[in-house]
Amino acid sequence: MSPSPKAAKTAARLHLAGASFVMDPSGALYWPDEHLLAVADLHFEKGSSYAARRVFLPPYDTAATLMRLLELVCLYEPKRIVALGDSFHDAAASTRLMAQDRARIRALQAGRDWIWITGNHDPQAPSGLDGDVVAELAIGAIRFRHEPQGDGAEGEIAGHLHPMARIGGLGGTVRRRCFVSDGSRCVLPAFGAYAGGLNLRDKAFGFLFREADRFAHILGRSQVYRVPHHFCLPD
Repeated sequence: MSPSPKAAKTAARLHLAGASFVMDPSGALYWPDEHLLAVADLHFEKGSSYAARRVFLPPYDTAATLMRLLELVCLYEPKRIVALGDSFHDAAASTRLMAQDRARIRALQAGRDWIWITGNHDPQAPSGLDGDVVAELAIGAIRFRHEPQGDGAEGEIAGHLHPMARIGGLGGTVRRRCFVSDGSRCVLPAFGAYAGGLNLRDKAFGFLFREADRFAHILGRSQVYRVPHHFCLPD
C-alpha cells in the first residue's frame, strides 16, 4: 500500500548519495525504492530499567513506541525494517518485555526482513526475537549505523545523538525532535517514547556536518519543517 495523499503532503523528502527518502513526522525514515523503514533509538523497556532503580515511570513506553511503529508499517508496508541501534535500553531489556509487547514485535517482523543494528545500549542480539543482528548495513552508497562517524559521511544514516531543535517565535520557544542533515549524512531523531534529546547546537554535532549546509528537519504534529541550523537556539 502506498502512503496516503495526506502522508505525501505532510512528510518531507531527503536526498543522500543519489537516493531519495521520506522523513515521516513520526521521526522514521522511509526509502521507497528499497521499501525500507528505518527507526533510531527505540529504547524499549527504559521505563522498567528506571523502575529497577526506584525511579517510577508509567510502564507503557514499549507499548506506546510499538503502536507508533505499527501505524507506520500499516502506512508504508515496508519489506524491511532497520532499527538503528539502542533498540533496547540495556542488555537485559529484551528479557523484561511483557508478553503482549513481545507478541507485537513478532507480528511486526512477520513477512518482512528485520535488521537489528547494535548500539552502545544493546551490543548483543535481543533474547527470543527474530531478525538479523549487524554492526552496520550497507545498501549501495547508503550506510546505516548506530553512531555517526567523523569521516566517510557521504550516504551515512545514523542515530545515537537524539537530535532536538529549539526555535523561537512570537509565542515563545518550543523544543522538538528533529532530523539533522547537510545533504551528505542524516542523523535521525530518537523514536522511543521515553528517549530524551540533545540540542543540535551541541558540539557533538559540530564535527559531523558542513556548517553552511546543516538543516534541522523539525517534527511537527503532522508535518516536518526544514529550518537552517543558525535559526535554532541553544538550550
